[in-house]
Parts: sequence; C-alpha cells; structure tokens
Amino acid sequence: MTDLDLTELTAVRLVEGYRKGEFSPEEATRAALERAERIQPEVNAFVRLLADEALAQARESTERWRRGEPKGLVDGVPTTVKDIILLRGAPTLKGSKTIAENGRWDEDAPSVARLREHGAVFLGKTTTPEFGWKGVTDSPQSGTTRNPYDPTRTAGGSSGGAAAAVALGAGHLALGTDGGGSVRIPAAFCGIFALKPTYGRVPLYPASAFGTLAHVGPMTRDAADAALLLDVIGAPDNRDWSALPAAPASFVAGLSGGVKGLRVAYSPSLGGQVAVRPAVAAAVRRAVERLAGLGAYVEETDPDFTDPVDAFHALWFSGAARVTQRLGAHQRKLLDPGLREICGAGARLSALDYLAAVDVRMELGRRMGRFHESYDLLVTPTLPITAFEAGAEVPKGSGHRRWTGWTPFTYPFNMTQQPAATVPVGIDGDGLPIGLQLVAARHRDDLVLRSAHALYEAGITSGFRPGGS
Repeated sequence: MTDLDLTELTAVRLVEGYRKGEFSPEEATRAALERAERIQPEVNAFVRLLADEALAQARESTERWRRGEPKGLVDGVPTTVKDIILLRGAPTLKGSKTIAENGRWDEDAPSVARLREHGAVFLGKTTTPEFGWKGVTDSPQSGTTRNPYDPTRTAGGSSGGAAAAVALGAGHLALGTDGGGSVRIPAAFCGIFALKPTYGRVPLYPASAFGTLAHVGPMTRDAADAALLLDVIGAPDNRDWSALPAAPASFVAGLSGGVKGLRVAYSPSLGGQVAVRPAVAAAVRRAVERLAGLGAYVEETDPDFTDPVDAFHALWFSGAARVTQRLGAHQRKLLDPGLREICGAGARLSALDYLAAVDVRMELGRRMGRFHESYDLLVTPTLPITAFEAGAEVPKGSGHRRWTGWTPFTYPFNMTQQPAATVPVGIDGDGLPIGLQLVAARHRDDLVLRSAHALYEAGITSGFRPGGS
C-alpha cells in the first residue's frame, strides 16, 4: 500500500490490516506524520508534532503485532490529542501565552491514559483557542487554524486542529473537548464525525473550569471509529468523581442495530427560533428522509424549550473568569481580547446569577427528559451555516456578538449533558461540508452511534473528502 492509502483508512480498517499483516503500525505512523508535516503550513492543525516519540511507540507496536500480542483495541493507531488535554511528556499550553512550557508535564489525562494502555501512537497536540473559550480556533499562542476544504475559512472550534487533522488524514483518531459544541462545530465544518458523549462517560481530569458543561469526545473519520475510541476511553477513572461506571456493553458491538422502528423527532429550526441556510436545510432534510427510508418513524416536531443562551453565557462566562482568576495584570494583557471581555462579564456575575442559570439548566434537562419519553432521537442541523472566514469569531455582517449566536443547535445539549453527534450529510455551493446532529437521552450514546453508523452504511456521508482526495 502507498502512504496515501494508509492515511485514508479508518482506524477499524487499520487495526484489521495490522492483524492480517498487510502493513505495520510503523508504516502507518510514518505516513500520518508525513501528512501532518505536509498540511501544517496551510491549515495549522498542530501545536507540536511528537515524531520521535510516535515512531518509537509505533516500532514497539509493530513488534507486538508481529508476535500476535497486541496491547489493546487501538494498538498502533495514530492518534492526536487536543492541547487542552494532558499528555505525559508534552506541554499542555491551552492556546495561551500565560502558561509556561517548562512545567513537569508528567501526567496523562484519563482518556490519554486509557489510550496509552491500549497501545495508541500519539502523533502530537492539536490547536485550540485560548482555554477552549470559543467556537473557532485561533489563539495568541498558536495562531489561526484553517479549514481543510478552503483555507480562507475557519475550521471551527474549539477542537479545530483535531477536526482538520482527521479530515486530512493526519491521525486516524482524535481526542477533542466540547463545552458548547467544540467537537461538533469543527467536525461539521470539516466534514468528519464527532460525538459529545453523555457527561461522565469519558472521565475528565483536571476538572474543567467550565464545570459540567465540558465533555471529552471522539473525533474520527466515521461512527465506527468513534465507537472503537469510546470503548477505550469510556472507562472510569478515580480522579474524576463524576465519572460514570463502565458502559454495560461495547459500543462497537452495538453498531449493527440500525434505525428501524426508532422514533425520530426532526426539528429543522427549533420551532422557527433559528434561521438556517437553504443548502444546510436541504441536505439535512434529505438525510432525515433517508432515516425514514431505513425504517425510522420520523415526525417533524420541536423540543419544548426556548433559546437558553443567557443562562449558558452566565455559566460559560463565569467559568472563563475562573480560568483566569489568578492571572496578574501583565498576564491579562496577553489574553485573547474576546476572552478578556467575557472574563470581565463573568467576574461581574453574582452567585445568585449563577444559580439562576443552574435553574434554567435543570428545567431544560427536565424538558428534554420528558421529550425523550416520546422520541428516541432528536435530529437537527449541527449548525445553521457552513464555514465562514478564518480568524473571526462570528461571520462578517451576521450581527452576532459572540460565537453562541451562530451555534444555537449545539450548546443547549451541553447544558442537558445528553449525547450528541454530528454526521457529514452534504456539501454547499461553495464546496463546504454540512453536518446533521443526532441527540439522544442521557446514557444512550449507543443509540446515537448506531443511528450515525446506519447513515454511513447507507452512503449518505460518502464522498466528503477535502480536495476530492
């Protein structure tokens, strides 16, 4: 096989190839590293590449496979880690000039630790906006990350580097974080799959300053790869007191059930609350029709809630203020100006303001719990738009003040802690990807993955590769 072929395989296919002896982890890792180096000048997906370390890990994995003794489910699979998540031996700078590189960096986050136990090969750290604060990826520390389909456009955020890397074959598996859409937004903009699992399914340490809005999630080529990754990282860790117990069954094993008989609520605009671009609306509707053709019972209806953006802002802005609470005046001058602004807003909130936002969140969770008594899945567009100009928090001329203005389909489900995934379902007139969002009741990650896999199996996602590659 050529190196190009290896970078375009799914992780599932890669592991199968290792098992059959068709190619080795060392070959796959070299190919992924070469791809990463090639794309970096144009898209800026990486904060740092760990080539020597990755090749050493790949050689060890190659020897394990040669002996027929793989270490785990993803032994030898090239993997990237968002630079919000701790990776032993590599600085975690979180897109900020306020963090010094010369720390100890001697601990893995829970998700990274599980991947290491299963033999994953770590290619490097991917870009993030400062402290993951917004829905696009640019930061004072690492610059602007660009879209694989059009480098003049944003990759989205805050896991923009992870999404761009997966889309371009620079690593088969990626860890991202999602506090208001941060795996789903860039995945939708970059034409890949991403899952925000139920809160607690993937342990998080250190705890996020954004509290229980923040999730760690898989970003992959397809739903089957995400299920494989979730089988690895969805294990308890004592460092996270809110982590869930182990899942009752393998997510990979649950992929084959299809959607026949599922009750699907299709909400094209959250009851008219969201203006969705025609190309996006049309692509999502076609995919929903495919779900119906596969045997799902589809009803066009809306969940019973109004936009909770003010409550989300109270939670999000106060979290940002907490992140930067200990910074001195000189360090604050180094912050992204938009982050500095929301930190100021968060610092002015009272405890009563925060608790009022928690009340809104609890009511939203109650409403969605009742909603899922009638419907197995909620389907919406992931975003009402496709990727806009790089380096901007909001689209030019949109009138939006903050990134939440153009992400109304994503952040509500961080507030409710439900599993939500994005699936690529089309391309607009500018050649930019369109995403469909699947949402299920808390703890039904299996249902989201299974339904997404059915769309992949039906071919609705085929042909979405940057540059036609």
